[in-house]
Amino acid sequence: MSSTTPDGPGRGEHRVVSASRDVAADTATLFDLIADPAQQPRWDGNDNLAEAEPDQRVTAVGQVFRTTITQGSVRENHVVEFSEGRRLAWRPASEGEPPAGHLWRWELEPLGPSLTRVTHTYDWSQLTDDRRLPRARATGPEQLRASVDRLAALAERG
Repeated sequence: MSSTTPDGPGRGEHRVVSASRDVAADTATLFDLIADPAQQPRWDGNDNLAEAEPDQRVTAVGQVFRTTITQGSVRENHVVEFSEGRRLAWRPASEGEPPAGHLWRWELEPLGPSLTRVTHTYDWSQLTDDRRLPRARATGPEQLRASVDRLAALAERG
């Protein structure tokens, strides 16, 4: 399932997009893949992440984890939502700068012992950096679904 939410009147853009899927894996397995930045390049459906240093496992709001994108620059990701096994969201920023206003969120809903509904959301409704707008506009439910599908493939393999 994919969805878009239009941003305020007059904008005519969908600045909140999401994709959901039921995955044959438990929430702990899925969350470990999401909350470990070193694992994120393995399931990134945008093909934007090159690598992340190990030992950055997210455990709380307020943490900042660093990733290197395919263009070579470093992103500092500010964790703004966290509930172990259930929810993780961060706001990316260029190195040494405040977050630009977009947010990546993962939500996990257990449906059984080894079945989880995974929802991935990209919210760029508060994005202020005009240089990032073309990339934000190009990120739709299809890219989010690709991330969910890659994550599912990793988790279901065990």
